[in-house]
Amino acid sequence: MRKQRRSIWIMLALVMLLVLGACGQSATTSSTTGGDTNAAGETEIKTDSGSAASAEPTATADEELVTYQSDAGEVQVPKNPKRIVDLTAFTTGYFVALDAPVVGASSGAMNNKYIKEQLTAAGTTDLGEEPTPEQLISLKPDLIIVYSGSEGIDRLEQIAPVVQIKYGKLNYKDLMLEMGKLTNREDAAKAWIAKWEAQINELKPKIQDAVGDRTVSILNPYAKGLYVFGHNYGRGGEIIYGEFGLKAPAKAQAEAIDSGTGWASISMEVLPEYAGDIIFTSPWAGDTSDSKIVYENTLWENLPAVKANHVFQLDPTSDSYNDPLTLEGQLQFISDSLLSAK
Repeated sequence: MRKQRRSIWIMLALVMLLVLGACGQSATTSSTTGGDTNAAGETEIKTDSGSAASAEPTATADEELVTYQSDAGEVQVPKNPKRIVDLTAFTTGYFVALDAPVVGASSGAMNNKYIKEQLTAAGTTDLGEEPTPEQLISLKPDLIIVYSGSEGIDRLEQIAPVVQIKYGKLNYKDLMLEMGKLTNREDAAKAWIAKWEAQINELKPKIQDAVGDRTVSILNPYAKGLYVFGHNYGRGGEIIYGEFGLKAPAKAQAEAIDSGTGWASISMEVLPEYAGDIIFTSPWAGDTSDSKIVYENTLWENLPAVKANHVFQLDPTSDSYNDPLTLEGQLQFISDSLLSAK
């Protein structure tokens, strides 16, 4: 249930081979051709298509670098990164919210309805689920974002400075501040938080008055049962439990929130113990199971929330994110849903 770590070790191993091959070729041809170098004197790599891409990190000698404390230690990064490649998917929305230039992102981020339009307008390249070395090199990034522990980081560092982020270590506000610091946009990050908190302060008393003492659940059917989500795993949990302070059923509270994990897996048989008076749900995007197995089950159909028509469908893919722009989109839907469940 952890967010999928990009396992790009095999493909990125090719980067080193290409680098070594380019260096070897340069050594054997320099006596007759002067070497295959670019204007800055850096050795270049020829991709399969014949185009050249620099084998060196794209930060230039005259570009101002600063020290950033990442989750894996200090990294020298551009003070004002201009070509960010984000391989985490879940962090991309932070850069979009900060108007930081993302030149490449994974398909998950590119298909997130809350940021898709902005990324497309900016010309961001869809890197798929596992980018090729040629793709990464051709984008000439000056900063690459990955999750801590991802494989192939040492190879990515041959392309550009790499900042590692540990998923879930920081809440979204603190992560927004960190990404503001990383991109030299701290004022923009603080401004977003201030605006967000003003919206929450206006809505919260209305929501709490409408919901009262009733409980709220976030449930996703999947192949082996259901996932119960808490306060820090997307799907509106940050808003429902965090910002609005609403209650989850006791077992869901203990296992998915108080535990700190953000989720729990349950069998269909115990569903009534985890189902709240109000339910937010969607099919699980992580497998191909038919959600009708749950939604057309007698146990589900007899839940009080279902009978009262207090079940609200989330987007199975986009609502799994919890970046600032996704949260903005979720806030309207969640607020309208809760206010209607009277």
